Amino acid sequence: MNIDLWFLLVGLLMLARGLAATTISRSPFTSAIVYLGVGLALGPSGFNLLRFDPSKESGLLQTMTQIALLISLFSAGIKMPVPFKCARWNAPLRLAWLSMALTVGMIALFGYYVLHLPAGAAVLLGGILAPTDPVLATDVQVRHAGDKDQLRFTLTCEAGMNDGSAFPFVLLGLGMLGVGGTGDHPLRWLLVDVLWATAGAALVGVAIGAGLAKLGWSLRVVEPRHEILDDLVGLGMIALTYGVASLIMASGYLAVFFAAVALRQTELVLAGAPKDRQGLMEPDIAKSEVAQANDEVPRAVSAEALVFKEHLERLSELTLVLLLGGMISLRHLPWDTIGVAAFLFLVARPLSVYLGLIGTPTSMRMRSITAWFGVRGIGSIFYLVYAIQAGLPSGLADQLTGIALGVVMLSILVHGFSVKPLMDSVWRRR
Repeated sequence: MNIDLWFLLVGLLMLARGLAATTISRSPFTSAIVYLGVGLALGPSGFNLLRFDPSKESGLLQTMTQIALLISLFSAGIKMPVPFKCARWNAPLRLAWLSMALTVGMIALFGYYVLHLPAGAAVLLGGILAPTDPVLATDVQVRHAGDKDQLRFTLTCEAGMNDGSAFPFVLLGLGMLGVGGTGDHPLRWLLVDVLWATAGAALVGVAIGAGLAKLGWSLRVVEPRHEILDDLVGLGMIALTYGVASLIMASGYLAVFFAAVALRQTELVLAGAPKDRQGLMEPDIAKSEVAQANDEVPRAVSAEALVFKEHLERLSELTLVLLLGGMISLRHLPWDTIGVAAFLFLVARPLSVYLGLIGTPTSMRMRSITAWFGVRGIGSIFYLVYAIQAGLPSGLADQLTGIALGVVMLSILVHGFSVKPLMDSVWRRR
């Protein structure tokens, strides 16, 4: 497909999505299913007008998925209820670390004993498919910064953290295959790629997020007043945080998420936001708008930049899911895909959630719903092309590409058709 037809296609989809927003919100399927359907129809499975080879275009695809992930992680962090409370964050922390690691282990065992993959490739497959996706799961995520729903908070927070927590397992799998030096130095992997990557990300993210909030606030209250371009500041914070974290070998993805959480919490503290009965700081929106109109309270970078980031997130979803359809040939999809998807959706994800949440006050019903909503998407594609770029052998690359892309496609379909009925059921019962 040449560039002119590509602009035409994307433009038509953007117009359709924008004009039919209400129709799609009331329909029993998600917008990602529409993009995927168009991609499959125009791709190798249909008219073969749109063809995108992830092996040949792995560099471009890695950059696109990386940008989409960072923007989505920023948006997720901005919408987190604050302040940080261990009791409220206990469940998502367990899901993002313990449950994610259990999922990697179970997929690795399935890949080794059932698919007969090499041990390193099995671990790599687990790292690719274990993290839930922050880009495609918008229907089960926190809807706005004041959303206090515990289920949405748990799923959003989990997706915001487990992309970073899954990355060490991708590195471990590559090292076991002889790609990189991780396989020869397991202690270094534990100390640097796991422990330091997490601790360093938290330090960098909190420092930059809190520091930027204080700097922006001080610039807006001094005389004469300084205007701040919040969208550019938000994008700059994402790039700066990721860059600094990566330079010190910390997780850039966790750092961006923590920076967004720290940015919002610090700005609310500076604004003197009141607390609700749960101890969550949320300003009165109407009062805040009036105060801002009268120049009584400075605007917040987190609030002003969020809308722009959500628009970028929608554009990323449209582009990447459309390309996903152009990468998949249903006629050549490996049969292993169905087995891996069934094992992941019906065994690995539910079992890891139940085990990870043992000892928490989470009800069995909420655990069941959380166990089902483990959408796989852009994060899995990113780790796949990262492995290809790192030098994954071509035979394994083709095999893992077919499985991973097929699982992502099935996740979009299965979870996309079930999310709205199940979420409506949750709200009706409440």
